[in-house]
Amino acid sequence: MRVTVLGAGAWGTAFGQVLADAGNEVVMWAKEPEIVAAIRDGHGNPFRLPSVDRLPDAMTATGDRAEAVEGSELVVVAIAAQFARVALEPFRGLILGDAVVASLMKGIERGTDRRMDEVVRSALDLPVERFAAISGPNLSKEVAARQPAATVVACADIDVARRVAEACTTDYFRAFVSRDVIGLEMCGSLKNVVALAVGMVRGAGYGENTAAMVETRGLAELTALGTAAGADPRTFAGLAGVGDLVATCGSPLSRNYTFGANLGRGMSVEEATKASNGVAEGVPTTAAVIGLGDRLGVPTPLASAMGRVLEEGIPCSRMLSLLFDEGIGEE
Repeated sequence: MRVTVLGAGAWGTAFGQVLADAGNEVVMWAKEPEIVAAIRDGHGNPFRLPSVDRLPDAMTATGDRAEAVEGSELVVVAIAAQFARVALEPFRGLILGDAVVASLMKGIERGTDRRMDEVVRSALDLPVERFAAISGPNLSKEVAARQPAATVVACADIDVARRVAEACTTDYFRAFVSRDVIGLEMCGSLKNVVALAVGMVRGAGYGENTAAMVETRGLAELTALGTAAGADPRTFAGLAGVGDLVATCGSPLSRNYTFGANLGRGMSVEEATKASNGVAEGVPTTAAVIGLGDRLGVPTPLASAMGRVLEEGIPCSRMLSLLFDEGIGEE
């Protein structure tokens, strides 16, 4: 089918390649003229995905919104989470009335604390059965290298989830399906906060025990939050939960992990932002997780400790000590 990808960053471009490899005609939309020209004329994206020498011939690009989505049965959104609403609203009315919109985004909207499924559906006025979330252990550079990987596609209508999964399944990339949109969204956004913390302890020089403690307590925290928000707790034990957490917390390819590692080495938030060429998604998500926990009555000791790091600049040793302030608890 004809598929549009809105956003030509590293993950959007890598996923566009997956879609093209799966046999689809892919149109990338980007606001940057140089990226459009590079993909359309040179079959590459040296600005965002330089590791790929040549993108498939079935991929092209445009900066025109109407041209981008014309005739597309599937529209994939790969825009930075904090800019999603502003970027998507001009597409309202341009997308086909029966097209499915799938989100690759992982984050919570700052100021509203809304999940990305809520943001996309609000911005485009979509019913639940036309929205799908895609999330899993999918580091863009590895997917772009066509290394074996898997993801999860969730939609309220499981048949729609299967259609989207079929559109992005290749001999190296497999998609599983689920109805748990809330769980998928919560996994994808909340794990970024855990990745910041794990990266920080690694950057500060702590070993396997400390990293494992932070990662597993973080998983328990985000599972409790997700369950309280209406997610299926089993989702957090699968690809979108544990799988994505392992990939994000264990690789320097993860922006959140790298950002946290720089904090652990003693950088300030401003210095880490400069070193990372931007703020990692886990940074704005941290405050949203704390607020969500307050509203749902779920303790968030890890997110709260990371909030102190980001707001007050406390060191990693102090962040870890805050995790022990709760006294004896049940596992």
